[in-house]
Order: sequence, then structure tokens, then C-alpha cells
Amino acid sequence: MSIRILIVDDHSVVRQGLKMFLALDPELKVVGEAANGVEALRLARELEPDVVLMDLLMPVMDGVAATAAIRHELPDTEVIALTSVLEDQAIFKAMRAGATGYLLKDTESDELCRSIKAAAAGQVQLSPQVAARLMQDVHVPESPESLTKREIEVLRLLAQGKANKEIAAALVIGEKTVKTHVSNILSKLGVPSRTQAALYAVRLGLVSLDEMDQAG
Repeated sequence: MSIRILIVDDHSVVRQGLKMFLALDPELKVVGEAANGVEALRLARELEPDVVLMDLLMPVMDGVAATAAIRHELPDTEVIALTSVLEDQAIFKAMRAGATGYLLKDTESDELCRSIKAAAAGQVQLSPQVAARLMQDVHVPESPESLTKREIEVLRLLAQGKANKEIAAALVIGEKTVKTHVSNILSKLGVPSRTQAALYAVRLGLVSLDEMDQAG
């Protein structure tokens, strides 16, 4: 089964370029494209893609607002921020909104494809530079709802960059069960994405930043 992708960017030449790159990989399928956040939300509802490639700076509704809306309505759809901006505030806002990853538009096509597949597999992937920056913005809730022993195991493996299938194999449980645990973890921690949960795990000392960096 192909990974279904929605491309969101206000420049048609960027969308066309991405479609050409992604069409070369038989595991990936572009199912739609949008020029702003409002279109992105409408198409995401309609198409329910596996992954959205989201530009951040767009008219009508920007990528941060669109990411937050899509993640709220479609928690199984992962969003990767794809932007030309590498600024702390832009990264923080995208991640707070629920983006799983953050890539620059000059990213090589093979790395982009790898990141899309990782996001679809439930894998957290952050470059060391981005992970270190994001740690500055992670706030541990005053009194988070306590995680079960199994949820802590899942969170630790997730933060180490393991995909859903790998977590399932390690804990001898089904992939659907892993997804349920992840959903419960996000709810209890009050965070919108696996990436935020992984950073939270580092802050709690469940894994080191080095382990997380090596995973990516």
C-alpha cells in the first residue's frame, strides 16, 4: 500500500517539483495539493492522507494554524513542516501545533522520502540541531496524568526513534495496541504529537538527547 500524501504550498512550482520527486518512489502517492491552509484542511478532511507536507508561510491560513486544525480533527494524519525558515520561533510554533517533523526546502529528495516514510510508520525523526532547539521549548506539565508502566515503555521506545512495528515487536503486542497506547500517552501528557511526547521523555530522563539524536 502506498503512503498517501497531501502537498500544501502557495507556490505552484514548489508543488510541481515535489510531485515530480515523490512520483519516482513507488511507495509514495500524492493524492492532493493545496495552496493555503484553508484548502489544506478541506482536502485533509476529504482525502484523509497519511502524511501532509506543510509549508508554514501562506496566505488565508498559515501552515501553523492548518497543522493544528488537521492534527485536532485527524489525529492519524501526520504533518511534516517543509519550509525555507530555520528560526527557533517557527520551529517551536510548528511543533506546538502538532507537526511530527521539520524539514527545510533544500532537503535532498531521498531524505524527504525517508522522512515521509518514517512519519507514516509512527517514527520520530529530528536532526540533532532541531532536537536541541526544541528542548528549550519543552515544558513539563505541573501535574501530568500518570502513565502506566506499559505506556512508559512505549514512550521510551518511541523517543528512541522506533517505528510502530518495531515497538510492537519489542513489546510483543499488536501495532493497533501500540497506536492506542500512543494516543493515550498524548492525551495524558497534553501534547499534540509523537515528537512532543519524545521531547517530553528526554526532559523526564527516560531517554537521553544523545539516544534521540542517534535514532534520527
